[in-house]
Amino acid sequence: MNVVSLAINLGIASGVAALLYVVYLALSILRTPYPKDRAAEIHEYIREAAIAFMRSQYSVVTSVFVVITLLLLISGVVKGSPIMINTGLAYFFGALSSAAVSILGMYTAILTNVRVLSFLKNHDLKRGLRIAFRGGSVTGFLVGGVGMLGISLLLKLFGADTATSIEQLRAAVTPVLGYAFGASTVALFARVGGGIYTKAADVGSDLVGKVEVGIPEDDPRNPGVIADNVGDNVGDCAGMGADLFESYVESVVAAMSIATFIGAEVFHLVAYPLLFASVALLTSIVAVQFVELSPIREPSRTLTATSIVGLTLVAITTYIAGVASGFIHLQGLWAAALSGLIAGGIVGFTSDYFTSPSYRPVKTVAAFSRAGPALTILSGFSMGFYSTFIPVISIGLAALIAYNIGHAVVSGLGMAGILGGIYSVALAGVGMLAVTSIVVSADAYGPIVDNAAGLAEQAGYPEEVRELADKLDSAGNTMKSISKGYAIGSAALTALALLFTYVSNLKPYLGGVDIVTLFSLSSPDVLTGLIIGAAIPALFTAVVVEAVTAAAFVLVEEIRRQFREKPGILEWKEKPDYARAVDIVTRYAIKRLIIPGVIALATPILIGGFLGLKALGGALLGATASGLLLGLFQGNVGNTWDNAKKHIEAGAFGGKGSEAHKAAVIGDTVGDPLKDAAGPSLNILIKLMAISSTVFIPFIIAIRMALGLPLI
Repeated sequence: MNVVSLAINLGIASGVAALLYVVYLALSILRTPYPKDRAAEIHEYIREAAIAFMRSQYSVVTSVFVVITLLLLISGVVKGSPIMINTGLAYFFGALSSAAVSILGMYTAILTNVRVLSFLKNHDLKRGLRIAFRGGSVTGFLVGGVGMLGISLLLKLFGADTATSIEQLRAAVTPVLGYAFGASTVALFARVGGGIYTKAADVGSDLVGKVEVGIPEDDPRNPGVIADNVGDNVGDCAGMGADLFESYVESVVAAMSIATFIGAEVFHLVAYPLLFASVALLTSIVAVQFVELSPIREPSRTLTATSIVGLTLVAITTYIAGVASGFIHLQGLWAAALSGLIAGGIVGFTSDYFTSPSYRPVKTVAAFSRAGPALTILSGFSMGFYSTFIPVISIGLAALIAYNIGHAVVSGLGMAGILGGIYSVALAGVGMLAVTSIVVSADAYGPIVDNAAGLAEQAGYPEEVRELADKLDSAGNTMKSISKGYAIGSAALTALALLFTYVSNLKPYLGGVDIVTLFSLSSPDVLTGLIIGAAIPALFTAVVVEAVTAAAFVLVEEIRRQFREKPGILEWKEKPDYARAVDIVTRYAIKRLIIPGVIALATPILIGGFLGLKALGGALLGATASGLLLGLFQGNVGNTWDNAKKHIEAGAFGGKGSEAHKAAVIGDTVGDPLKDAAGPSLNILIKLMAISSTVFIPFIIAIRMALGLPLI
């Protein structure tokens, strides 16, 4: 058995183990009773509305990925290219896998939220946290299990385990880029559609409910409250699951693809990313047992400690596995992956510092809110920009350290070190994403306890039950802040890896052209592309925020209409029309999906086709740099405003109803579309642009030739 076959078999085993763990978790959730009261009735509204939205969203998504699949397959048949045909098949499988992870994860979250209340009603915080974390872990280990199993099965199907030459191995690995592309396509629509839905519902409900009428959050008299609850699931759970599934798959596939262009030890280099990720996935299953076994006093500390335990165990087990599997002469690669793992921790915990009510930044914004909304906004902006500095430096240093390690390792084997450096940057992305299942588990826990807290409020549960639910929800907000920073940080490293994959995959088309010289910053084509690419995330942000604004405006008008025409709603004498509000937000979210999708998918083809392959490389670099900054800023500033509001609601600076609270609510409302729609969508934009550029290289070259233009 060669080392690639060993890694593939381990990938299959780890994927199956993760999915068996998912089945165990799901069964334990389904066996948990839930209260048969008003909370169950509201829960059923949420479930039906979420299913209706997902059905509408995936009717659009399905048409897109079927068209792209047919394009790839037909192109492969016409050109007589088995690699292109296999890429089309892998693309279809990747899209289906991403959709399955997104839908199943969201549905499990909805089934879990009402069951959390069965423990909170009995004042059992410990078991309430554990069942909520189990619900989140279903999504987390679906991401890892489906991703690892999908990659491994495709590699086996395409013959990577039986390859005896570099050419055969490259022909087996290259089509798996299609799997990553399929995952990326679905992730874009899940993130953008879910983000528009959740934030339109949230902003619309808050503007009328909190600001105009003065009723509490999650008050059942608000016609938009069910849409808001649904949004937590389709945005924070389904969207985040699809986002990190995409990153996870792309990081592994990118590293393997780059490895096929390195002559020395190519089989070991191709196998290592898969081996590392497989061992990390198995280790993650062990690490999350910390939540099950530890005494739970403070939920946020328990979840944070679980993440730290996971990082530590993964670092240890992957080193041991590398030595045991015959990689002792390449153990510098472990250090390259470790640099990404450490950078991921730094990015996540920096986001926590700038967005947690326990630390100075949030307290500062809350204090400035006493002077009105203008200073709330300005202080939030300054903290948001501060929050980007350390993560960007840590990601840059991780890439630099990884590059130098890889350069040294491959140079020591007698090969050109530059490809080794590029490969190791991709490995840093694999390292950062090694604990993806743990991060997604903690993140998906957030919307579960958020919904549980909302159900407790809407069902009129006693104050002590709502306080316990709010305690769990507070921990959920902390984990969501950490995971948002982690998501954009990992997206940046993954996008860099995919950029290098694009460059590496150009080699067969460019003959003996030196790719280092080709993409020099002294080239006007590269500089032009870089500037254009840097503008694309700004355009994308504008489109998404405008979509949220337009949908929220229509919802505001609908809620006002219901309050005006049914005055008994506020007096508890009439029931709001929840379905009408849900229908409005659903229609607008689906309607606004198209333009962001066109920007992400068409831009690489247009830039590459009309400005050239060098300009496209520059555009990918520019989009990655500006997308990283904008994504970090938007995610952190939104969470800072959100938690400043919560800090005031907890009793600081006059508490609920004070002038500071009113200003903080406005800040939170401004931040909502940034942190949960536009910011997270940039993660996928920069990755989708890079992976689609690589897959579409033959199409871009065909356009250049048809126009009579030089390839580069």
